[in-house]
Amino acid sequence: MRTALVLGTGLIGTSAALALSRRGVTVHLSDRDPEQARTAAALGAGTDEAPDGPVDLVIVAAPPAHVAGVLADAMGRGLARGYVDVASVKGGPRRELEARGLDLSCYIGTHPMSGREKSGPLAATGDLFEGRPWVLTPTRDTDTEVLNLVLELVSHCRAVPVVMDADAHDRAVALVSHMPHLVSSMVAARLEHAEEAAVRLCGQGIRDVTRIAASDPRMWIDILSANPGPVADLLGDLAADLEETVRALRALQSSDEDKRREGGTGIEDVLRRGNAGQVRVPGKHGSAPRVYETVAVLIDDQPGQLARIFADAGRAGVNVEDVRIEHATGQQAGLVQLMVEPKAAPVLTAALRERGWAIRQ
Repeated sequence: MRTALVLGTGLIGTSAALALSRRGVTVHLSDRDPEQARTAAALGAGTDEAPDGPVDLVIVAAPPAHVAGVLADAMGRGLARGYVDVASVKGGPRRELEARGLDLSCYIGTHPMSGREKSGPLAATGDLFEGRPWVLTPTRDTDTEVLNLVLELVSHCRAVPVVMDADAHDRAVALVSHMPHLVSSMVAARLEHAEEAAVRLCGQGIRDVTRIAASDPRMWIDILSANPGPVADLLGDLAADLEETVRALRALQSSDEDKRREGGTGIEDVLRRGNAGQVRVPGKHGSAPRVYETVAVLIDDQPGQLARIFADAGRAGVNVEDVRIEHATGQQAGLVQLMVEPKAAPVLTAALRERGWAIRQ
């Protein structure tokens, strides 16, 4: 691939453009808002000047409801040899394109499974997709040359290609993305009118659960409007689980010992089912989840503290597999949780203590 045209310079489109530009592809940028395209160009994502002729690949980074229209226009104008979209819903846009009678041999619907709570070109980064799954939904009619172009796009973005049926993809993202976002929003909504004294007690758990609720509502209305059925089905199942959980909690309030025992069994069941589901979430780089030991280090909120910890871990010959930071409420301090291989935990603990770090057991 030598040339590409990105139609839509939000977070995903600009991030893809940045990755392609860094790998020597000439990228042209276009957006309904010319100022947004100019911003992406200023960030080094490409040029906002129109290409002189057809490019190798058009990348449509538009909301699901607009994908078919933008693609139909681009195909009608012969803007490229191949066409791809990066919307988070795949079945609906493909059916709309088929209804328009378009030749779809030059098109593949795709979805990079990566994003951020922030939107727009200023939130973009060239490494947004590195190591992340990038779903491709080719059909028997897909031209081999176009498939190779799209695989090259995924490779340039250093993502991992995953081939799926379009409707199977939509059911999958309803489970792992769309439903969790709504649940996160519903939990966060409980905080809107909560007493300030309660909100000040927020710790890492509530931050983890509500993090994605900070996303742009307008973007999510577009996404959910394109995939409402599968999401509603999942929420219906979740509602049934919630009813059972509420019933079990009410039973725990009972003065009847048998009812309390029944309530405890119900709560234990949902917690154990949660354990069983959580262990299926892939670990680093999409591999099977692994169990790490946590070394918790108390730090002051000062410049260079994290760099010092990682440097000291490196001197001890320990690789930090993952890290979490829990900020202390009302204090300029925090707890850094370093996840390491179990055999490395005592080595790291001893090394950090020797260098003056406060370790929390």
